[in-house]
Amino acid sequence: MADADAGRAAGQVDPFAPLTSEHLDVGNGHEIYVESVGRADGIPALYLHGGPGSGCQPDHRRLFDPQRFHTVLFDQRGAGRSTPKGFREANTTTHLIADMETIREKFGFAKWLVVGGSWGATLALAYAQAHPKRVTGIVLRATFLGTKEELDGAFLDVLPRHYPDLYKDFLAALPADERGAPLPNYYRRILDADAAIHTPAARAWGGTESILSEHAPKRTRLDMPALTDTTRSLPATPFMEAHYFQHACFMRPGQLLAESATLRDIPGIIVQGRFDFLCPPSTSHALAAAWQNAEVRIVEGAGHSLYDPGVRDAVMKAIADLASKLKQDP
Repeated sequence: MADADAGRAAGQVDPFAPLTSEHLDVGNGHEIYVESVGRADGIPALYLHGGPGSGCQPDHRRLFDPQRFHTVLFDQRGAGRSTPKGFREANTTTHLIADMETIREKFGFAKWLVVGGSWGATLALAYAQAHPKRVTGIVLRATFLGTKEELDGAFLDVLPRHYPDLYKDFLAALPADERGAPLPNYYRRILDADAAIHTPAARAWGGTESILSEHAPKRTRLDMPALTDTTRSLPATPFMEAHYFQHACFMRPGQLLAESATLRDIPGIIVQGRFDFLCPPSTSHALAAAWQNAEVRIVEGAGHSLYDPGVRDAVMKAIADLASKLKQDP
């Protein structure tokens, strides 16, 4: 494993500088970027980014106290610094769960605290249900169970009720004969190889999702002329989201809620923005009711984003609080 923390040996004191970083070959042509941070003898923890397809950011390291945790962060297949960028072959929820086990074994952790938000919450739950004995606790932000019903609720119910003009823009980015079933047609268009087809669809999807993710967005309409702009790079996340959403996140309908009893021996804290339009409080409460070992903490005046007021602090506190309850193996 490559040592990415030579700066510490040189006297630098950034406690959030990576201890290690590398590209790990997980097969099927994928190499995933993996880094660790904190103290080597700290509480093992794993951070899962959202999207799917977004990648980890340096600030995600700062959610974990470096004096308490040995945290691993990785960019999921095709995302962030993992290569090939955007590669969707052999890229399913099952593959990502297998990658997490490969990483855990590589670091020699018997079990770890798993943290994730939005799609990261989906993946955290799917992993914990597949490997409950490997999880000490779970911290979620903005519960997403990976279902068609949740996506329909966000884009076909919440969007027209709260942002009717934005909904008109969202539909207008599709041909008239495709507006009766916008979501599957968006997925199909985003994944089309023709740039003339996928460019406006990816920009419209990404722009709409961005507005829905913030409690107080700076703009509430799409820039329609800019949707076809070929001079700017395209957002990466819509392509991976379309891949996963088109395949029901590679899970059975209702799988995560149906199998939540698997989590009964795992303590959890769910951080939930009161005004989260993408992952509403009802989903977190339904999960907690079925899980029965999870606490929901509502952040008032916040939406979906980790950076809405109060959300980031609440996630950091949840991680610290849950870690204090855990009995660490010797």
